Amino acid sequence: MKIYLVLSFLFLYLLLIIFFYFYQRSFLYYPNEDNYLTSEIINSENSIVSVKTIDGLTLKSYLYMNKSNTQTILFLHGNAGTLNSRIYKLNKFKELGFNYLALSWRGFSGNKGTPSEEGLIKDALAGLDYLNALDIEDLQIIVYGESLGTGVGISVAGTRKIRGLILESPYTSIAELGKIKFPFLPINLILKDKYDSLKNSRKIKCPVLVMHGFEDKVVPFYMGEKIYDLIETEKLSFFTEDDHMMRFNRKMENSIKNFSNLLD
Repeated sequence: MKIYLVLSFLFLYLLLIIFFYFYQRSFLYYPNEDNYLTSEIINSENSIVSVKTIDGLTLKSYLYMNKSNTQTILFLHGNAGTLNSRIYKLNKFKELGFNYLALSWRGFSGNKGTPSEEGLIKDALAGLDYLNALDIEDLQIIVYGESLGTGVGISVAGTRKIRGLILESPYTSIAELGKIKFPFLPINLILKDKYDSLKNSRKIKCPVLVMHGFEDKVVPFYMGEKIYDLIETEKLSFFTEDDHMMRFNRKMENSIKNFSNLLD
């Protein structure tokens, strides 16, 4: 009887592992979630453009350009929601004197394709190439990663000579996060999209601003602190009493301005 129970448990556990292996991306990417929506309206100078990826996808993106601005933000959003959930940030970028290109990922905002680590990196590189085609060189571009987008931003910063990198609520790796949220699973064995930011951050060559809230309930604060400590280039931090999607208040604005001034 005991052997039967043990075998039954092992069989059910194996089924659970198989389920998580095949459906794991549904626990990582939430394209249909309307998170952090506000009543704020996008600025009238914002344009909707299409960014083409190397593998033939078209990404709905928001673009604002002012020729007098010297710095352009490539904004890489998190794992949930649409560009409309980030309108308040894009309007702030404009107010602070930045141009911006805000990508929506493959599988998000009505885009075709399925999100994956490899795919999102292709999307981000397509964003850089799009800006290059507008005569904006990599050294004029600040990559701004939000949550999941920080892992993509760190990867891009290790392969392209960008002007700077802003990380809002960064994580050390999806594997480490997975072990916290699903401690009963062999995460290292089954994980497809690793986003190993701790390892990839060693390749960063540009200045970095790390922002993280002490009260972050999605990505623990210590992860952002780890990333900051490991970065070997010029760096600034903005650590404050805040949750995961940080408030774009005056203190946060000032930290971004100070970082922008550092890059001049």
